[in-house]
Amino acid sequence: MPRVLPRPRNSYGPHEGSGPPDPSGPLAAVRRRYEDGMGWPTAPTEPLELLTGVRFDVLEMPAGAGSAVLRRWPLLGPVALLRPGGDANRPGNRPKLLVLVAPGGAEELPGILEWLEWGALAGDLTARGAGGRMPAPAFPFGPSSPAAFGSWEAAVWVRPPRTGHEAENSLPATGFGTGIGDGGGVPDLVRLVSAAATECHRARLLRARNAQSDRVCGDQALAFSNASRMSAGTRPRSLTL
Repeated sequence: MPRVLPRPRNSYGPHEGSGPPDPSGPLAAVRRRYEDGMGWPTAPTEPLELLTGVRFDVLEMPAGAGSAVLRRWPLLGPVALLRPGGDANRPGNRPKLLVLVAPGGAEELPGILEWLEWGALAGDLTARGAGGRMPAPAFPFGPSSPAAFGSWEAAVWVRPPRTGHEAENSLPATGFGTGIGDGGGVPDLVRLVSAAATECHRARLLRARNAQSDRVCGDQALAFSNASRMSAGTRPRSLTL
């Protein structure tokens, strides 16, 4: 009796069909746009994902809080909108704003929050760094551009990156000479985290007031931290946030 061999395993990922990706298809075109045009590495998956921790890290916050941050800094970017349920790796029922920051920002986030005395109060402010991924957002092209494909349906650029590699030069970072104050340009990472944590907590207070809060975080879930009081000018600190 002839021996029946099992079918070979698909080496192109669980969602990419039984053969290699079509080099002329929309997924390949998007991948080339990111890898060749932007210099941003992508994961060999479908839906298409960008690798974080290489050319950039990501601060992730509720869309409502993120909108307030964007109004404060009109030049902050790149920024993407993640639709509800758009990321299978991080399920959620609320839209999120993904703000690109300099590599290493995700690792610095917990220390910055502790220094600002936020602690666990800013639970809605998270980060994606080395070893992480984010859905590849759609570019705001015209109707003749390729249709939404894969994770294009999950995320879209609100403030798209500039072409070439210069986009990373304006990403919020820490260190001497990085960023500015509240003049409307690009802030440094500490000022960005301070504003984002304040707006995340403000949004949580609003949800609690409307009986929509899904959890209580810490012993002072309905109290602003010292960081927000510093921002309001009611507590002295050498750095004006």
